This record gives sequence, C-alpha cells and structure tokens, in this order.
Amino acid sequence: MTATAYLAGPDVFLPNAVAHAARKVEICRRFGLRGLPPLNEDAVPAATELEVWQAIYGKDVAMMEKSDIIIANLTPFAGASADAGTLIEVGWFLGKGKPIFGYSNTSENFESRMRRQLGADHADLGIEGFHLPDNLMIVGAVHSGGYPVFLPTDGNARGLGALDVFETCVEAAARYFARRP
Repeated sequence: MTATAYLAGPDVFLPNAVAHAARKVEICRRFGLRGLPPLNEDAVPAATELEVWQAIYGKDVAMMEKSDIIIANLTPFAGASADAGTLIEVGWFLGKGKPIFGYSNTSENFESRMRRQLGADHADLGIEGFHLPDNLMIVGAVHSGGYPVFLPTDGNARGLGALDVFETCVEAAARYFARRP
C-alpha cells in the first residue's frame, strides 16, 4: 500500500502553485509516497466567498482524513512563524495521532526572527530563547514522531518554493514507512 502524504504549507499562495504542487507530487512519487496538495483550483469562481472558503475547508479536511501523514512547509510566512493554516493542519494530525513531518527553508531561529519583527519598541518582551526553528509547540509536534524539523544544511535561506529541503523531508517520511511492518 502506498502511503498518502498531505502536503501542507503556504505554497498554495505561490503564483505558480499548480505547477509547484505537481513538482512536489512527483518528488513524493519518486520516494514511493502519494502526495496530496491542497490546491483550490476547483473552487467555483461564481460562488459566494462564503461558499468558496467553506468548500476549500471541507475539501482540505477530507484530504487530511484520507492521508497517513502530513509533510508541512513550516517556512515563515506573513510573519516570524509558519503559516497559520498550516499550523492548524499540523495540530489536526497531532490530535489524530498521525505522523508529522516538517521542514523550513530558513535556518534562522525563531527568536532572531521574532526580535527583528517586534523591533526596539518591544525589546523588553520575553521571547522563547531555545534556538528552535519555530515556536516550541510547533517543533514539539513534529518531534513527537521522532523526526526534526528539516532545515537547510548549509545555513542559507531559500525561497518559499525551494524544494531541496522538502525532498530531504520526503525521503525521511519514505524511510519511516519502509521500516513499518
């Protein structure tokens, strides 16, 4: 049986989202996984906004239900942390007891990103100082399955759509399934 991976992340907002998702699905296929990207290409343009977002939400939850794992792009998006929707999806998989695999295209730690975002006006605020790639609850959810948040090994940040760290994460997920009876 081929394991199914829900491919979460803000990649859906890339201008070439459909082509990008196809590349991610192909990488998954090469490693023996079936990738399910939550694209919204079939949202009905004539429908009301309410109908569209509810349809997207329902479709994404149905895809998560039929997935064995999540592979989450935790690259910071619209702030110092990962995409909010992706984090809901990670929490959903955690709650279901399904394996969580995550990666980020930046190796800069969360504390540094938060300090830069908050600036001098908020220098007196306490910020997690654990040198983690994101908030400790996010990293803890990924670690709960025994894997790290995969990061660029050369220390250089990549763009949101870079796929080399994703591929490393997919390879780890494939090894996870290869070890299972």
